Amino acid sequence: MLPPYWVRRLVLLPLMLVISVFAVVTAPATLLLAALIGLLIPGQRGRPYRLTVLVTGYLAAEGVALVVLGYLWVACGFGRRVREPKHERRHYVCVRAFLRWIFWLVNHALHVQVRVDGPELEAYRDKPLIVFCRHAGPGDSFLLVHALMNWYDREPRIVLKDTMQWDPAIDIVLNRLPTRFIRSGAPGKATVDPEKGPDAEQLIGELARKLDGNDALVLFPEGGNFTARRRARAIAKLRRRGLMAEAAKAEAMRYVLPPRPAGVLAVLDNAPEADVVWVAHTGTDHLLTVTDIWGALPVAVDLKMRWWQVPAGSVPGGREQRIAWLYEWWRQIDDWITVNRVAEGQREAA
Repeated sequence: MLPPYWVRRLVLLPLMLVISVFAVVTAPATLLLAALIGLLIPGQRGRPYRLTVLVTGYLAAEGVALVVLGYLWVACGFGRRVREPKHERRHYVCVRAFLRWIFWLVNHALHVQVRVDGPELEAYRDKPLIVFCRHAGPGDSFLLVHALMNWYDREPRIVLKDTMQWDPAIDIVLNRLPTRFIRSGAPGKATVDPEKGPDAEQLIGELARKLDGNDALVLFPEGGNFTARRRARAIAKLRRRGLMAEAAKAEAMRYVLPPRPAGVLAVLDNAPEADVVWVAHTGTDHLLTVTDIWGALPVAVDLKMRWWQVPAGSVPGGREQRIAWLYEWWRQIDDWITVNRVAEGQREAA
């Protein structure tokens, strides 16, 4: 359950600042201790040191981001002009820098390499985009937004779970930018008013309106990270609702959850001028738990991404046609993952 606004601002924010300062001040000692543990305990292979570098680097970035966001709040008239284009651009610059640092940190601490296959940058230039991405593995949403902002020079509008607001920096900056937080566990309601507020579909549709040439609306149609258990539950739910054709299609797909059409339809209805980009990725989808991540360290991860672009004029019209089109693309994404997913034996040998 997400804490109320005042708790997040008066408790979580100062607590995170204290933790960030403490992490930076004690970094030399904690890094030395982690390195010694890795040397003295057999079989650790540098895991404690690498994980400590990652956590310390993230906390340092969090603290810097909170200070910068405080300055930006004052600069925009103590929040009064935060929605003006000039101040919105400044917040996007802050997010770009934060994501560049996290991406560099992950690459160097965990040896993650990313390979992207798809249209060249020129294919997207000056076109509003709708980006539908699969959701699996740790940090895939960070990677996607980093790619959009730092590789494709986009200003993303994001639909994500309200639990992301536990992180003070994410909470503050995304509440100042075009974003919709959807209440977890209740697809039909949004965080604006869990009892009487507009439903998620309406909020997502509002976010999709009036996209300009450097915007990209980001939606994860599965609604959550892929796991085998979630896949089984989602298929069972489709059957209970009498959607037997969709359940059969979902059962034929091994590595994705069945997509939720409502949000996708809301976006397509409200942004008919936008090209659609489908994104698949694989390489970290086997890292489902903290134990999985710990066991994988410090093995290098080769993360592959595939982007497909569909011109706005090629998007089908009509609800049923669009749902069938969504499932067909989701099957294609699953086929791509099946071919490119690293087999268990290959991961162990890497």
